[in-house]
Amino acid sequence: MDEKMNEQNKLMQYNEKFEPEDLSFEKVPQEKQIYDLKQLLEISKSLNSMMEFDRLVEAILYTSMAQMKTLGAALFTKKTFDSDGFILNRNYYGFETDPDRTYSIEKNHAILELLDEENYCLTPAQLKQLVPHDEILETLLALHPSLFIPFKAKNRLVGFLLLGEQINAGEDYTPYEKEFIMSIASLAAIAINNALLLERSTTDMMTHLKLKHYFYTVLNEKADTLPDDTPLSILMLDIDFFKKINDTYGHACGDLVLQQVAKIIQSCTRTGDMAARYGGEEFIVMLYNTNSKEAQKIAERIRTLIQDLSIQYNEFEVRVTISIGVATFLQKMESLKNLLERADIALYQSKENGRNRVSISAENLP
Repeated sequence: MDEKMNEQNKLMQYNEKFEPEDLSFEKVPQEKQIYDLKQLLEISKSLNSMMEFDRLVEAILYTSMAQMKTLGAALFTKKTFDSDGFILNRNYYGFETDPDRTYSIEKNHAILELLDEENYCLTPAQLKQLVPHDEILETLLALHPSLFIPFKAKNRLVGFLLLGEQINAGEDYTPYEKEFIMSIASLAAIAINNALLLERSTTDMMTHLKLKHYFYTVLNEKADTLPDDTPLSILMLDIDFFKKINDTYGHACGDLVLQQVAKIIQSCTRTGDMAARYGGEEFIVMLYNTNSKEAQKIAERIRTLIQDLSIQYNEFEVRVTISIGVATFLQKMESLKNLLERADIALYQSKENGRNRVSISAENLP
Protein backbone atom coordinates (compact mmCIF):
# COMPACT_ATOMS: atom_id res chain seq x y z
CA MET A 1 0.00 0.00 0.00
CA ASP A 2 2.83 2.39 0.94
CA GLU A 3 4.62 1.60 -2.33
CA LYS A 4 1.50 2.44 -4.31
CA MET A 5 1.11 5.75 -2.44
CA ASN A 6 4.77 6.56 -3.14
CA GLU A 7 4.28 5.93 -6.85
CA GLN A 8 1.17 8.13 -6.89
CA ASN A 9 3.06 10.91 -5.09
CA LYS A 10 5.89 10.64 -7.60
CA LEU A 11 3.49 11.00 -10.48
CA MET A 12 1.83 14.01 -8.83
CA GLN A 13 5.25 15.63 -8.37
CA TYR A 14 6.07 14.79 -11.96
CA ASN A 15 2.92 16.45 -13.28
CA GLU A 16 3.61 19.55 -11.20
CA LYS A 17 7.29 19.79 -12.19
CA PHE A 18 7.15 18.80 -15.80
CA GLU A 19 4.03 20.24 -17.30
CA PRO A 20 4.19 20.23 -21.11
CA GLU A 21 6.09 23.22 -22.37
CA ASP A 22 4.35 26.16 -23.93
CA LEU A 23 3.39 24.84 -27.33
CA SER A 24 2.22 28.12 -28.81
CA PHE A 25 4.04 28.24 -32.12
CA GLU A 26 3.93 31.96 -32.75
CA LYS A 27 7.64 31.96 -33.69
CA VAL A 28 7.22 29.12 -36.20
CA PRO A 29 6.31 30.49 -39.65
CA GLN A 30 2.90 29.42 -40.90
CA GLU A 31 4.46 28.11 -44.11
CA LYS A 32 6.64 25.78 -42.02
CA GLN A 33 3.63 24.50 -40.08
CA ILE A 34 1.68 23.84 -43.30
CA TYR A 35 4.70 22.07 -44.81
CA ASP A 36 5.07 19.89 -41.71
CA LEU A 37 1.38 18.94 -41.80
CA LYS A 38 1.88 17.77 -45.39
CA GLN A 39 4.95 15.86 -44.24
CA LEU A 40 2.89 14.10 -41.55
CA LEU A 41 0.36 13.04 -44.17
CA GLU A 42 3.09 11.53 -46.34
CA ILE A 43 4.72 9.86 -43.32
CA SER A 44 1.36 8.34 -42.34
CA LYS A 45 0.82 6.93 -45.83
CA SER A 46 4.34 5.53 -45.95
CA LEU A 47 4.34 3.87 -42.51
CA ASN A 48 0.90 2.36 -42.84
CA SER A 49 1.79 0.79 -46.17
CA MET A 50 4.45 -1.35 -44.47
CA MET A 51 3.40 -4.60 -42.88
CA GLU A 52 6.85 -6.19 -42.65
CA PHE A 53 8.05 -5.32 -39.16
CA ASP A 54 11.78 -4.86 -39.86
CA ARG A 55 11.09 -2.57 -42.81
CA LEU A 56 8.66 -0.58 -40.68
CA VAL A 57 11.21 -0.08 -37.90
CA GLU A 58 13.80 1.00 -40.45
CA ALA A 59 11.38 3.55 -41.92
CA ILE A 60 10.49 4.93 -38.47
CA LEU A 61 14.16 5.41 -37.59
CA TYR A 62 15.08 7.09 -40.88
CA THR A 63 12.00 9.32 -40.75
CA SER A 64 12.73 10.39 -37.17
CA MET A 65 16.39 11.13 -37.89
CA ALA A 66 15.60 13.12 -41.03
CA GLN A 67 12.82 15.18 -39.44
CA MET A 68 14.68 15.86 -36.19
CA LYS A 69 18.11 16.40 -37.79
CA THR A 70 19.89 13.83 -35.65
CA LEU A 71 22.18 10.90 -36.39
CA GLY A 72 21.02 8.88 -33.38
CA ALA A 73 17.77 6.89 -33.23
CA ALA A 74 16.89 3.62 -31.50
CA LEU A 75 13.53 1.94 -31.00
CA PHE A 76 12.45 -0.32 -28.15
CA THR A 77 9.67 -2.69 -29.18
CA LYS A 78 8.02 -5.75 -27.66
CA LYS A 79 10.23 -8.82 -27.52
CA THR A 80 7.48 -10.82 -29.23
CA PHE A 81 3.95 -9.83 -30.21
CA ASP A 82 2.53 -11.54 -27.10
CA SER A 83 5.09 -10.32 -24.53
CA ASP A 84 4.84 -7.39 -22.12
CA GLY A 85 8.53 -6.47 -21.94
CA PHE A 86 10.44 -4.26 -24.38
CA ILE A 87 13.83 -4.79 -25.99
CA LEU A 88 16.13 -2.65 -28.14
CA ASN A 89 15.39 -3.45 -31.77
CA ARG A 90 18.47 -4.69 -33.61
CA ASN A 91 18.15 -1.82 -36.11
CA TYR A 92 19.45 1.36 -34.52
CA TYR A 93 21.76 4.21 -35.49
CA GLY A 94 24.23 6.52 -33.79
CA PHE A 95 24.35 4.83 -30.38
CA GLU A 96 27.31 2.79 -29.13
CA THR A 97 25.98 -0.24 -27.27
CA ASP A 98 27.87 -2.44 -24.83
CA PRO A 99 27.87 -6.07 -26.07
CA ASP A 100 27.98 -7.28 -22.44
CA ARG A 101 24.74 -5.48 -21.54
CA THR A 102 21.15 -6.44 -22.21
CA TYR A 103 18.99 -3.56 -23.34
CA SER A 104 15.56 -4.67 -22.20
CA ILE A 105 12.86 -3.55 -19.78
CA GLU A 106 10.34 -5.86 -18.16
CA LYS A 107 6.67 -5.16 -17.55
CA ASN A 108 5.74 -2.83 -14.65
CA HIS A 109 9.11 -1.11 -14.55
CA ALA A 110 8.85 2.53 -13.48
CA ILE A 111 10.24 3.79 -16.80
CA LEU A 112 7.52 1.99 -18.75
CA GLU A 113 4.84 3.22 -16.36
CA LEU A 114 5.97 6.83 -16.82
CA LEU A 115 6.11 6.55 -20.61
CA ASP A 116 2.70 4.88 -20.60
CA GLU A 117 1.25 7.58 -18.35
CA GLU A 118 2.40 10.60 -20.33
CA ASN A 119 1.85 11.74 -23.89
CA TYR A 120 4.92 13.88 -24.40
CA CYS A 121 8.68 13.57 -24.62
CA LEU A 122 10.85 13.07 -21.56
CA THR A 123 14.44 14.20 -21.18
CA PRO A 124 17.13 12.19 -19.36
CA ALA A 125 17.13 14.81 -16.58
CA GLN A 126 13.40 14.37 -16.02
CA LEU A 127 13.66 10.59 -15.90
CA LYS A 128 16.61 10.72 -13.50
CA GLN A 129 14.57 12.77 -11.04
CA LEU A 130 11.60 10.43 -11.26
CA VAL A 131 13.48 7.12 -11.35
CA PRO A 132 16.62 7.80 -9.29
CA HIS A 133 19.37 5.20 -8.77
CA ASP A 134 17.82 2.78 -11.27
CA GLU A 135 20.19 0.33 -12.95
CA ILE A 136 18.13 -0.03 -16.14
CA LEU A 137 17.80 3.73 -16.54
CA GLU A 138 21.55 4.10 -16.04
CA THR A 139 22.09 1.54 -18.81
CA LEU A 140 19.88 3.57 -21.14
CA LEU A 141 21.48 6.87 -20.17
CA ALA A 142 24.91 5.41 -20.96
CA LEU A 143 23.79 5.56 -24.61
CA HIS A 144 23.60 9.36 -24.21
CA PRO A 145 20.09 9.93 -25.62
CA SER A 146 18.58 13.41 -25.65
CA LEU A 147 14.90 12.45 -25.72
CA PHE A 148 12.65 9.53 -24.78
CA ILE A 149 9.50 9.45 -26.92
CA PRO A 150 6.58 7.13 -26.02
CA PHE A 151 4.78 5.28 -28.82
CA LYS A 152 1.15 4.74 -27.80
CA ALA A 153 -1.71 3.18 -29.77
CA LYS A 154 -5.20 2.74 -28.32
CA ASN A 155 -3.89 4.06 -24.98
CA ARG A 156 -1.29 1.29 -24.79
CA LEU A 157 2.47 1.63 -24.92
CA VAL A 158 3.70 -0.28 -27.98
CA GLY A 159 7.28 1.01 -27.88
CA PHE A 160 9.47 4.01 -27.26
CA LEU A 161 12.08 5.89 -29.24
CA LEU A 162 15.44 7.25 -28.15
CA LEU A 163 16.80 10.22 -30.10
CA GLY A 164 20.39 11.44 -29.94
CA GLU A 165 21.49 15.03 -29.94
CA GLN A 166 20.78 17.11 -33.01
CA ILE A 167 23.39 17.69 -35.69
CA ASN A 168 23.71 21.24 -34.38
CA ALA A 169 25.30 19.94 -31.16
CA GLY A 170 24.55 21.87 -28.02
CA GLU A 171 21.07 22.97 -29.06
CA ASP A 172 18.08 21.52 -27.22
CA TYR A 173 15.02 20.26 -29.06
CA THR A 174 12.51 23.10 -29.28
CA PRO A 175 8.91 22.75 -27.99
CA TYR A 176 7.74 22.72 -31.60
CA GLU A 177 10.15 19.91 -32.51
CA LYS A 178 9.05 17.89 -29.48
CA GLU A 179 5.41 18.28 -30.48
CA PHE A 180 6.24 17.34 -34.06
CA ILE A 181 8.12 14.17 -33.07
CA MET A 182 5.16 13.24 -30.85
CA SER A 183 2.91 13.54 -33.92
CA ILE A 184 5.26 11.21 -35.80
CA ALA A 185 5.26 8.89 -32.76
CA SER A 186 1.45 8.68 -32.83
CA LEU A 187 1.48 7.68 -36.50
CA ALA A 188 4.34 5.22 -35.97
CA ALA A 189 2.57 3.65 -32.98
CA ILE A 190 -0.54 2.96 -35.08
CA ALA A 191 1.61 1.36 -37.79
CA ILE A 192 3.45 -0.77 -35.20
CA ASN A 193 0.16 -1.85 -33.63
CA ASN A 194 -1.20 -2.86 -37.05
CA ALA A 195 1.99 -4.81 -37.78
CA LEU A 196 1.69 -6.61 -34.42
CA LEU A 197 -1.93 -7.49 -35.15
CA LEU A 198 -0.90 -8.93 -38.52
CA GLU A 199 1.91 -10.82 -36.80
CA ARG A 200 -0.53 -12.34 -34.33
CA SER A 201 -3.04 -13.33 -37.01
CA THR A 202 -0.40 -14.99 -39.22
CA THR A 203 1.61 -16.81 -36.54
CA ASP A 204 1.23 -20.30 -35.12
CA MET A 205 0.93 -19.76 -31.36
CA MET A 206 2.59 -23.07 -30.50
CA THR A 207 5.84 -22.58 -32.43
CA HIS A 208 5.81 -18.83 -33.19
CA LEU A 209 6.48 -19.69 -36.83
CA LYS A 210 4.22 -18.45 -39.62
CA LEU A 211 0.97 -20.16 -40.50
CA LYS A 212 0.78 -22.19 -43.70
CA HIS A 213 -1.73 -19.92 -45.47
CA TYR A 214 0.38 -16.81 -44.86
CA PHE A 215 3.51 -18.64 -46.02
CA TYR A 216 1.77 -19.41 -49.33
CA THR A 217 0.74 -15.76 -49.71
CA VAL A 218 4.29 -14.49 -49.22
CA LEU A 219 5.79 -17.24 -51.39
CA ASN A 220 3.47 -16.29 -54.26
CA GLU A 221 4.38 -12.61 -53.89
CA LYS A 222 8.11 -13.39 -53.86
CA ALA A 223 7.82 -15.68 -56.91
CA ASP A 224 5.82 -13.09 -58.90
CA THR A 225 8.51 -10.44 -58.42
CA LEU A 226 11.56 -12.72 -58.45
CA PRO A 227 14.31 -11.41 -60.77
CA ASP A 228 15.52 -13.94 -63.33
CA ASP A 229 18.97 -14.21 -61.74
CA THR A 230 17.71 -14.61 -58.14
CA PRO A 231 17.38 -18.21 -56.90
CA LEU A 232 14.72 -19.30 -54.42
CA SER A 233 14.75 -22.59 -52.51
CA ILE A 234 12.32 -24.52 -50.33
CA LEU A 235 13.08 -26.78 -47.38
CA MET A 236 10.45 -29.30 -46.31
CA LEU A 237 11.16 -30.70 -42.81
CA ASP A 238 9.60 -33.46 -40.73
CA ILE A 239 10.49 -34.56 -37.17
CA ASP A 240 11.40 -38.25 -37.17
CA PHE A 241 9.25 -40.66 -35.08
CA PHE A 242 7.26 -37.78 -33.58
CA LYS A 243 4.25 -40.01 -32.84
CA LYS A 244 6.50 -42.23 -30.73
CA ILE A 245 7.54 -39.18 -28.66
CA ASN A 246 3.89 -38.32 -28.00
CA ASP A 247 3.03 -41.93 -27.16
CA THR A 248 6.05 -42.36 -24.85
CA TYR A 249 6.20 -39.04 -23.00
CA GLY A 250 2.81 -37.45 -23.66
CA HIS A 251 1.56 -34.52 -25.71
CA ALA A 252 3.04 -31.90 -23.38
CA CYS A 253 6.48 -33.26 -24.21
CA GLY A 254 5.54 -33.31 -27.89
CA ASP A 255 4.62 -29.63 -27.69
CA LEU A 256 7.97 -28.84 -26.07
CA VAL A 257 9.80 -30.70 -28.85
CA LEU A 258 7.89 -28.72 -31.50
CA GLN A 259 8.82 -25.45 -29.81
CA GLN A 260 12.52 -26.31 -29.45
CA VAL A 261 12.81 -27.55 -33.03
CA ALA A 262 10.99 -24.44 -34.31
CA LYS A 263 13.47 -22.20 -32.44
CA ILE A 264 16.38 -23.86 -34.20
CA ILE A 265 14.72 -23.58 -37.61
CA GLN A 266 13.94 -19.90 -37.01
CA SER A 267 17.50 -19.21 -35.83
CA CYS A 268 18.84 -20.51 -39.15
CA THR A 269 16.72 -18.18 -41.29
CA ARG A 270 17.81 -14.73 -42.42
CA THR A 271 16.09 -11.48 -43.32
CA GLY A 272 14.04 -12.22 -46.42
CA ASP A 273 13.55 -15.90 -45.53
CA MET A 274 10.43 -17.32 -43.93
CA ALA A 275 9.77 -20.40 -41.77
CA ALA A 276 6.28 -21.80 -41.18
CA ARG A 277 4.57 -24.69 -39.48
CA TYR A 278 3.26 -26.81 -42.32
CA GLY A 279 1.08 -29.04 -40.18
CA GLY A 280 1.57 -31.42 -37.25
CA GLU A 281 5.31 -32.07 -36.97
CA GLU A 282 6.10 -30.73 -40.46
CA PHE A 283 7.74 -27.39 -41.22
CA ILE A 284 8.54 -25.46 -44.38
CA VAL A 285 11.18 -22.80 -45.05
CA MET A 286 11.49 -20.37 -47.96
CA LEU A 287 15.11 -19.36 -48.61
CA TYR A 288 15.28 -16.21 -50.71
CA ASN A 289 18.26 -15.60 -53.01
CA THR A 290 19.57 -19.06 -52.14
CA ASN A 291 20.67 -21.65 -54.68
CA SER A 292 20.52 -25.41 -54.24
CA LYS A 293 24.05 -25.75 -52.86
CA GLU A 294 23.54 -22.97 -50.29
CA ALA A 295 20.13 -24.37 -49.34
CA GLN A 296 21.71 -27.77 -48.71
CA LYS A 297 24.25 -26.17 -46.34
CA ILE A 298 21.48 -24.44 -44.38
CA ALA A 299 19.47 -27.66 -44.24
CA GLU A 300 22.51 -29.59 -42.96
CA ARG A 301 23.08 -26.96 -40.28
CA ILE A 302 19.47 -27.30 -39.11
CA ARG A 303 19.71 -31.10 -39.14
CA THR A 304 22.95 -31.10 -37.13
CA LEU A 305 21.71 -28.62 -34.54
CA ILE A 306 18.53 -30.65 -33.98
CA GLN A 307 20.48 -33.92 -33.83
CA ASP A 308 22.66 -32.41 -31.08
CA LEU A 309 19.70 -30.93 -29.20
CA SER A 310 19.03 -32.26 -25.71
CA ILE A 311 15.50 -31.53 -24.43
CA GLN A 312 14.83 -31.90 -20.73
CA TYR A 313 11.28 -32.99 -19.93
CA ASN A 314 10.68 -33.77 -16.25
CA GLU A 315 13.28 -36.40 -15.40
CA PHE A 316 13.73 -37.44 -19.04
CA GLU A 317 16.27 -36.36 -21.62
CA VAL A 318 14.55 -36.39 -25.01
CA ARG A 319 16.49 -36.40 -28.27
CA VAL A 320 15.07 -36.01 -31.77
CA THR A 321 16.21 -35.95 -35.38
CA ILE A 322 14.72 -34.39 -38.49
CA SER A 323 14.48 -35.31 -42.17
CA ILE A 324 14.69 -32.58 -44.79
CA GLY A 325 13.90 -32.24 -48.50
CA VAL A 326 15.38 -29.42 -50.60
CA ALA A 327 14.09 -28.04 -53.92
CA THR A 328 15.19 -24.93 -55.83
CA PHE A 329 12.76 -23.06 -58.06
CA LEU A 330 13.20 -23.64 -61.80
CA GLN A 331 12.00 -20.22 -62.90
CA LYS A 332 9.72 -20.07 -65.98
CA MET A 333 9.92 -23.87 -66.18
CA GLU A 334 7.60 -24.86 -63.34
CA SER A 335 4.78 -23.71 -61.09
CA LEU A 336 5.08 -23.14 -57.36
CA LYS A 337 2.86 -26.19 -56.87
CA ASN A 338 5.44 -28.31 -58.68
CA LEU A 339 8.27 -26.77 -56.61
CA LEU A 340 6.51 -27.74 -53.36
CA GLU A 341 5.80 -31.23 -54.69
CA ARG A 342 9.50 -31.70 -55.50
CA ALA A 343 10.49 -30.58 -51.98
CA ASP A 344 7.97 -33.06 -50.56
CA ILE A 345 9.33 -35.89 -52.74
CA ALA A 346 12.87 -35.06 -51.57
CA LEU A 347 11.65 -35.21 -47.96
CA TYR A 348 10.10 -38.62 -48.67
CA GLN A 349 13.48 -39.79 -50.01
CA SER A 350 15.14 -38.72 -46.75
CA LYS A 351 12.59 -40.76 -44.82
CA GLU A 352 12.99 -43.78 -47.07
CA ASN A 353 16.79 -43.69 -46.87
CA GLY A 354 16.97 -43.92 -43.09
CA ARG A 355 15.79 -40.51 -41.81
CA ASN A 356 17.96 -37.81 -40.15
CA ARG A 357 19.31 -36.73 -43.52
CA VAL A 358 19.00 -34.06 -46.24
CA SER A 359 17.94 -34.98 -49.78
CA ILE A 360 18.05 -32.72 -52.83
CA SER A 361 15.33 -32.80 -55.49
CA ALA A 362 16.52 -34.81 -58.49
CA GLU A 363 15.86 -31.85 -60.83
CA ASN A 364 18.38 -29.75 -58.88
CA LEU A 365 21.20 -32.27 -58.79
CA PRO A 366 24.28 -31.47 -60.92
